[in-house]
Amino acid sequence: MQSKGEPWYLHAGLYAVILILVYLLIRVAIIEPQEIMEKEQYYKAESRLRMSNLREGEKLWQAQFGKFTDKLDSLIIFLKSSPSVEKAMNSVDSITGRPANPFVKLTDGNYSWDSLLHTPKSHLPYTLKVDTSTNYDTVISRRGKIVRIDSTIKVGSRYLIEDPDGYGKIGDLYNEALKNTASWE
Repeated sequence: MQSKGEPWYLHAGLYAVILILVYLLIRVAIIEPQEIMEKEQYYKAESRLRMSNLREGEKLWQAQFGKFTDKLDSLIIFLKSSPSVEKAMNSVDSITGRPANPFVKLTDGNYSWDSLLHTPKSHLPYTLKVDTSTNYDTVISRRGKIVRIDSTIKVGSRYLIEDPDGYGKIGDLYNEALKNTASWE
């Protein structure tokens, strides 16, 4: 409903501005939050798959060396080159006859050992720690005098893998029962 004194292009311009603002409102209120949620779900799932593979790598490391490692680079080199990792990946369950590969494929469908170094979201390295405990033993003579104090340092009986982006952790440095447990399981 145009007044006599207003030109037609003024109304057309206002309608065009209204349509642009409606599009921007829909984009900001509906479309972008969905995209952000999809990205967050991808980052969370991918990070947890990577941490699960790091856990399996730590288990194989412990089986071979008797303790866990806190060096992520050494663990990745071990995963790339160790025959025991290759053997575990190609193993078959003797009861069911199914593959017994402990590693899970990442979201792209591959095993990429180099991708285990960093988180998918921020590309920060995963935090990998092992425990260190010191046990003291006092040796006492028959007369009740202290002869010596022996100390034993034990490194690597428990580990902790943590995502710096906050998508979870695996293991615990203080509780033996949670040694291989993921926070999301």
